Amino acid sequence: MSPEYDFEKIYDEYYQRIVKYLIRIAGPNDAEDIAQNVFGKISGSLGGFKGKSKLSTWIYRIATNTAIDRLRSAAYRHVKEECTIEDAVGPEAQGDSADHKPPATDQVLIRKEMSECVNEFIDKLPQDYRTVIVLSELEHLSNRKIAEILNISKENVKIRLHRARAKLKEALNDGCDFYHNEENVLVCDRKPSQILPSIPK
Repeated sequence: MSPEYDFEKIYDEYYQRIVKYLIRIAGPNDAEDIAQNVFGKISGSLGGFKGKSKLSTWIYRIATNTAIDRLRSAAYRHVKEECTIEDAVGPEAQGDSADHKPPATDQVLIRKEMSECVNEFIDKLPQDYRTVIVLSELEHLSNRKIAEILNISKENVKIRLHRARAKLKEALNDGCDFYHNEENVLVCDRKPSQILPSIPK
């Protein structure tokens, strides 16, 4: 086996990157578990990798397919439904751990909240749209690489991205009020009594 396909090197280079990707696709509770499964598959299949695509593309394809299989499983959906009730309780039920977080400037907090708000709406997109948005906007992959990862044409990637962005924009406009504060930073407020639904297909 050539040095560039050494599993330990691949694990060291890609593991944390794939975990972060899986957090965006499947959520923080399942990312580590899915990542272990992903690298188990990589270890078992590495000998058959012929280099017809880039190594990173191949790894992302395995990670994406593994995550989608988990999300579509009946067992996962059952656990997710139970967790939704607990999530609805909010941070008040988590004790005073938030008081021990390091301080941050108002601008950092604003940007963090803005990012979390947008990510929350991304999480509610249908699976196909969420995946293509994450690969394009958050992982910064080209349409060609996304097409190879998802095993679809570049034209279909463009169509799916266009529809995903339109859905996300519609959901953000419905759920948030956007404005510029005194420092001319774009911020958002959740609209009163806004309950975030799943975004319909």
